[in-house]
Amino acid sequence: MSIRTDYHLDRRRFMGLSAATAAAAALAACTNTQPPADLPDRVLPTDAAVADYEARRAFSGTTVTQDLKAASFQTTVAGKPVTTWGYNGGLSAPTIRAVAGDRLQVGLANGLKDPTSIHWHGLALRNDQDGVPHVTQAPTAAGAGFDYEFLLPHPGTYWYHSHVEMQRERALYGALIIEDPAEKLIYDQDWVIVLDDWLDGITGTPDEVLEELSGGMSMSGGAMSGTSRPGMDHGSMGSTPEPSTSGGASGMGTSHMLMGARSDFLGGDAGDVRFPLHLFNTKAPDEADVLAAKAGDVIRLRIINAAGDTAYRVGVPGRTLTLTHTDGFPVQHRDVDAVVLGMGERIDALLTVPEGFTPVLALPEGKTGQALGFISTGSGKQPPAATLPFTLDGTVVDGGQLKADPSVSFAPKTPDRTHELRLTGGMMQYDWGINNGRFDMNDPFRNAFEIKAGERVKVRFVNETDMWHPMHLHGHTFQVGADGARKDTVIVRPKQTVTVIFDADNPGQWLTHCHNAYHAERGMIGVFSYIK
Repeated sequence: MSIRTDYHLDRRRFMGLSAATAAAAALAACTNTQPPADLPDRVLPTDAAVADYEARRAFSGTTVTQDLKAASFQTTVAGKPVTTWGYNGGLSAPTIRAVAGDRLQVGLANGLKDPTSIHWHGLALRNDQDGVPHVTQAPTAAGAGFDYEFLLPHPGTYWYHSHVEMQRERALYGALIIEDPAEKLIYDQDWVIVLDDWLDGITGTPDEVLEELSGGMSMSGGAMSGTSRPGMDHGSMGSTPEPSTSGGASGMGTSHMLMGARSDFLGGDAGDVRFPLHLFNTKAPDEADVLAAKAGDVIRLRIINAAGDTAYRVGVPGRTLTLTHTDGFPVQHRDVDAVVLGMGERIDALLTVPEGFTPVLALPEGKTGQALGFISTGSGKQPPAATLPFTLDGTVVDGGQLKADPSVSFAPKTPDRTHELRLTGGMMQYDWGINNGRFDMNDPFRNAFEIKAGERVKVRFVNETDMWHPMHLHGHTFQVGADGARKDTVIVRPKQTVTVIFDADNPGQWLTHCHNAYHAERGMIGVFSYIK
């Protein structure tokens, strides 16, 4: 997300502001002027309706607290020393656990040299806590802090991450698990799995990659998007490139732009960026994460795709996964050989553990490489990563192809309002947008998609590009089609249309955007704007 870094509040002044005043300051900084009188009266994060809707949510009486410090730190990734950014000094941020109905309090301290924020991905939370600089809050300045506080109305597998520029492409993210007090699933333990594509400190930085991509294909000497170039190297599972010392995208020995990576499942190009590593709970395959279990145990896998440019095909060779939830909401159970997650998506699945070492594979869809973890019963020998399958075939689905459990399906209703979001742009100029417009964070309400509280909203994501896009909606969940899964992020394939519906039941100003970090940063963002 592009933000104006000249906007600054020191910690003393910032912490002295009420949440409403802070949000108002953010919105004022965003536009610098009052909107013309003939524009709609918008429900801003400071509006009484936001607090009113929060007050209607059930509260369990329990408050869960967590302190997070965003800062630069040194670590190793796949044995290589790197300096990157994360929470609380590590690649693995704290996993926050709570129960539906609890209140969450998180104190953010910004130890970075740049402003930051936290977005609570997938949560239907109060608008002034959503963590979008210049739309729902002021960016938290370097050396300052911000206290997040909100109720957790829905159980499920969620996550949190920075919503400032390319910060999520480092390690500024973590898992958020909200338990269901009325859970009906029976399992012995759960395993939170966070997947990520990684290059920071290995072949360059996310900002250098964005700089290179922003030049478009003509600047990078490449071919048109979708054109395969035989013999192109897309990265290797067995070797790690040496860290870049060039200090800039233009001086790098190899291009970060990925061409020729194809996925029939995704309908064409698999991604834009060449990644040297794919991580499973921060670990490369040769140092794979291992979960201890007993033979016959049922494990709930809570899988989160935190990557910037990579979908993952997840499965266990020779075993069946039973899919139970997508993006936090229950689905009609489905047995599959593998499941594909776009960036930002989550899947819950049940797996019965056999004796020995059970590999859980996450293969980067359409790219080479591997992310890997094991479940071990304490017997047998752990197989080397290189001996495991490079494909996962059979019955393969994504979360958008599942059906909602009847308990969470929307009741039939004629839509009160329909919005068409055409996904536009391409690799040649790297000019991604919605309805041929690139989002400007300094003018967020231009071309906003207006809605009113209480409406049933129908949205048509029409992909006019040659690339797939995982489209995410803040502050709500939608239903895919008439009876599809309840989700907040859905894969929209090239030249296809995905229709979703949602109820406008959470007033405020809410982003919708492609969860490819590079597409969003180049403009594929819009705002669903509640008006009075």
